Parts: sequence; C-alpha cells; structure tokens
Amino acid sequence: MQQKYDIVIIGSGLGGLTCGYILSKNGYKVAVLEQNSQLGGCLQTFTRKGVKFETGMHYIGSMQEGQALNRYFKYLSLFPNVKVSQLDPAGFDVISLNGEQYAYASGYENFIETLAKKFPSEHQNIKRYVDGIVDVAYSSPFYSLKNFDENRTQIALKVANHETTSINEYIASITSNEELQNVLVGTLPLYAGLKNKTPLYIHSLINESNITGAYRIMGGSDQIATSLVESIRSFGGDVFPSNKVVKINCDNTKAVSVTLENGEQIEANYIVSNAHPETTINMVDSNLIRQVYRDRISHIEHSVSNFTVYLRFKENKVPYMNHNYYYYKGKDVWGGENYTSQEWPKSFLYVHLCPKEPSEYAQAAELIVYMRFDETLKWLGTKIGRRGEEYEAFKRQKAEKLLSLLEKEFPGTLTNVESYYTSSPLTYLDYTGTKEGSMYGMLRDKNDPVSSRVSHRTKIPNLLMTGQNINAHGIMGVIIGAIITCSDLLGRDFLFNQILDNSK
Repeated sequence: MQQKYDIVIIGSGLGGLTCGYILSKNGYKVAVLEQNSQLGGCLQTFTRKGVKFETGMHYIGSMQEGQALNRYFKYLSLFPNVKVSQLDPAGFDVISLNGEQYAYASGYENFIETLAKKFPSEHQNIKRYVDGIVDVAYSSPFYSLKNFDENRTQIALKVANHETTSINEYIASITSNEELQNVLVGTLPLYAGLKNKTPLYIHSLINESNITGAYRIMGGSDQIATSLVESIRSFGGDVFPSNKVVKINCDNTKAVSVTLENGEQIEANYIVSNAHPETTINMVDSNLIRQVYRDRISHIEHSVSNFTVYLRFKENKVPYMNHNYYYYKGKDVWGGENYTSQEWPKSFLYVHLCPKEPSEYAQAAELIVYMRFDETLKWLGTKIGRRGEEYEAFKRQKAEKLLSLLEKEFPGTLTNVESYYTSSPLTYLDYTGTKEGSMYGMLRDKNDPVSSRVSHRTKIPNLLMTGQNINAHGIMGVIIGAIITCSDLLGRDFLFNQILDNSK
C-alpha cells in the first residue's frame, strides 16, 4: 500500500465504492479501505451449500431504458457485468392486509387501474397519489437528471415541503379511505418508516422508482460491488479489504492521514468516510469537531433493525415467485417496530432470490421482519459463531414462529425447505457497522428536518461523508448521495454534465 493518496475512502459500501469510481475515473489516486474481508457493505452476499443469499439489496426500481437508475448503472459501467430480471409487471409487490391481497403493478397507469379494481370509487385519488409521488421524486435534479438551472428557487421550496410533510399526512390528504391509506404504504419495510415522522420524500423516491419498473439482480447484488471494484482498479485506484481505519488524524486546520488497526498511517489530501457518521467523528480526536456537533450526531434516532430467515429449498420443488410479498396481521401497516413477544411478528416481507440464470424454480428465499436491537443486547460484544447456545435457541424460537406464519400464507412451503439460516440485529451490526444494527441508519424526522439530516460536509474542510445516512437510503438515495459528495471535489455542474454524457 502507498503511504499517500489523493483521496482515502473509509468503507466499501455502495456509497464508498461509487465515490471511488467517480473520483478515480476523474484522475484522483484513490484508496478504498474496508475493515471486513468481504467488500460491499449491504451489497454483500453469502453462500451456503452452493446457494447465494442477499444481505441487503433485494430489488431495485427505475431500470427501464432511459430511467434514472438505469442511466446511473450505465454511468457507473455496471452493464453488462450486472444483469437484472424484471419482476411481474402485473404485480411486482403484493400487499397482504388483514387477509386481503392488493397488487402493485408496474407503470403509472397500470398501477392506478389495478388498484382501482379494488377501490372503484377511489380511482381519481389513486391517480392523485401517483401524480404526487412523481412530482416529489422529480423535484430532485439528480433523480430527474434535468438541468440544475431550471427553477432553483421553486425546487428548493418543493424540497422543503417534502421534508416537513409526513407520509401519512400526505396520504390522508389524498384519501379518507383508511384501507387504501394502508395499502399505499404497504411497502413500509423498505424504509422502516414511522408514523408522523418519516418525511414524504423518503417514501416517494422509493415507491416512484419501483412503480416505473421493479427488478431483481440476477445472481446476487455483490456483482455491483465486484464491478465497481474492478473499475476503480482499472482507473489506477486501490481497494484493500481487511484494513480497518481506527483514527483520522488532523493538524490545526484539516485532516492529514488515517491510522490503520495495524498502526500503519496513510496520508491523504481528502478523506471520504462511508462509515456511520458517529463512527466517523469518533475516529477524529481534534477540536476541529466541536462537542455540540458530536452530541447532535450521537443523539439522532435510528431506524429499527431486522431478523432474517434464509431458506434453502429442495431442488425443483418451489416455483419461483416473481413478486415480493408484504404480510400484515391486521388492518394497520404502521407500528411493526412496537411489539410484545406475543405480538411478534406483526408483519414480514417474503422474497424469492433471483438465480444467475432464469429458472422455473426457486433455490432460495428470505423472510425479513422488524426486530429491535434491545432483544439481542445481552449478547452484545460476542463474536459471530461464538454467542452460545442461549443465543442460538433464541434465534431458533424466532425462526420457527416466523416459519409457522409463512406456512399459513403459503401452505406446503416448509416441507420443501432443505435447510434454513438466520441473522439478528447483532449480525447486521457486525457486517455493516451501522449503529444498533439499524436497517436504514439514521431516521429522518419531518418534525426536525435540520437536526435529523446529516450533511456530506463535516466541520473539517477536507473530511467528507457518504453512504445511506447522507441524503437518503436505498440504492438510488445512496448513489445520489455519493454524487453530491463527489461534487464538492469535481464541481456540481461538471459532474452533472458528465453523468448526462455518459449515461445515454
């Protein structure tokens, strides 16, 4: 490893690798330093008995030709290395609410008409809903990929409104039908939203993107990380797994180097951290970071964590399910993070994993459900595989309860499960480094949008941040956040024009 780089990037999650790609593409000598042996953050996968499982990226949207994420994939040179498979256009998401099922269909008109069959008197309101989330999503220039000079003041006012309006407030303004209100937020686990807190723009960016065309990544999301790493290296950059940064060193005005766990120091002109913001500032022992800033970062609320059951099916037994299934026990989709042991789980997300090659049958699936970190707190500080029999029994009990519920929804499934594996909030904490194993990091709060939003800029001029805690989470939010970070070094207009030229 060199002793000095133009830019050191801490962490190889999607945000860090996207920054690494953009900055190395534009001539900076970059080093990406990752503490784990596997690169990719939430893009990581793992394999059991020849079957690959996802850890975070289960499906993506706006992947039709000319749409936003498709264009970003082109800009990041992800095609043809990363192949995708479209989910069922007639119902890529199915919401099971109080025993009734509702399909989210692809395309604006198809989405409206399909839901209107369930709610005939709400046709115009469903259209208003779609028009509204489209307006919110496209008010972001990096989402719409339109000229930044167009109506900047008007855009700023729109964005401010989208940050101070909650999802449920907006949907209640669209329709008074409570059943429809719940259906329209049926994909809540994609961002772990909280009632009267989560702002409208979080919901809109994700749902609008998926409605335009939802896809699964064939063969695993780790291929995104692999492709980005190969590109960074081809541009002359370096990527080093198993190199944990433990300190960011500063002089009187700026950051000057990082210290690795082995004691080695790497100098840099700029440092970009893809680590959690609190982890980042805790690595800085300098008065350049004021205590009031440290306190604000440490007190921001986080989204809930999750418990996941990974199912390996018997060969050629379970037909591949080309949609995602959101299950709710009752009529209300909100509050799944608040439960007693008897109530858990109030809901779950069930997805089949897309194999590398098209197949009539599924090899694997995942059951994902909210779980609070405090349920696993007694094992905090233990290591994976060494947490003891009590922990394993805890996971088995949770898994069996969840699998029993799945069997009621999909009779006959369990007889075709060859084996299953589990992960808890502690697992998520170990592999992603996010505080308390939070699925989506810091929680945005419409009641206090300034304090709950973390800027990519820190109080140290050459220390920047990226990742799901910056801008927004989800693949689109993280990529846009990385672009915003890189624009501080490359210039916003230059980078915007480069994206337009290289994504057609």
